[in-house]
Amino acid sequence: MTESSKGTLYVVATPIGNLEDLSPRAAGVLAGVAVIAAEDTRHTARLLKHLSIERPLLSLHEHNEAGRVGQLSARLEGGEDVALVSDAGTPLISDPGFVLVRALRESGHRIVPVPGPCALVAALSAAGLPTDRFVFNGFLPAKRGARRNSLEALSERAETLVFYESPHRIRDSLEDIAAVLGERRVVLARELTKTFETFLDGSAEQLLERMAQDPDQARGEFVMMVAGAPPRDADAASLDGQVILQALLAEGIGVKQAAAVVSRLLGGRKKAWYELALSLKADG
Repeated sequence: MTESSKGTLYVVATPIGNLEDLSPRAAGVLAGVAVIAAEDTRHTARLLKHLSIERPLLSLHEHNEAGRVGQLSARLEGGEDVALVSDAGTPLISDPGFVLVRALRESGHRIVPVPGPCALVAALSAAGLPTDRFVFNGFLPAKRGARRNSLEALSERAETLVFYESPHRIRDSLEDIAAVLGERRVVLARELTKTFETFLDGSAEQLLERMAQDPDQARGEFVMMVAGAPPRDADAASLDGQVILQALLAEGIGVKQAAAVVSRLLGGRKKAWYELALSLKADG
């Protein structure tokens, strides 16, 4: 079989809320393929019904993705076109599809993106934070210790930090951002393109206060954006931190607590301040 007679895998972006955001090209692709591989077939069936499209659906999610590779590869080899969609937005962006796309590309199959909605891009475009460079980190870990470690590892990055977050963990994540990253500007994009789309702007502590006053602001799906680390004179920061650590230790503050205070005041990795505090304490 020649390359031109094989099928194509179309990676199709679908709406993140407002169904009118689906492009005419995406609708045409979905109507024309032999099968649609969907993260949740029930969710995609509702979209197809809205579009008056009837196409066979095949589930493809994180638990069965590897097992679907051979099946979909065979269909492409047979000349059938296939569409890959997630529940919302652009597939593979914190959604299944990477295993499939990599395997099919390595096998020489044609992969064509059909661009469209993407929550992180939509959020950044209206957040008012720098977008020339940003770091997308998907979802933060569910457990507090791992979440704080992840934030610590990102604490010195100068780029805008972008995360996805769920409503049942948004308060916990904001508390950890306040503890690890301090008073940086945070922008929350909530329920993008939907009826109650909202952008909340302020420090993590201010946003927590807003949610305490209005619990509705903690509902929905979030894109969480945090300003990058401000530029600092490394030598001056080190000297200031050493002076503060010495003062805290002299007052009987523990090494761990002293390091946490300096990290919050001056930025930088808490581990580095902890090691400096240990050294200062050892020197008396």
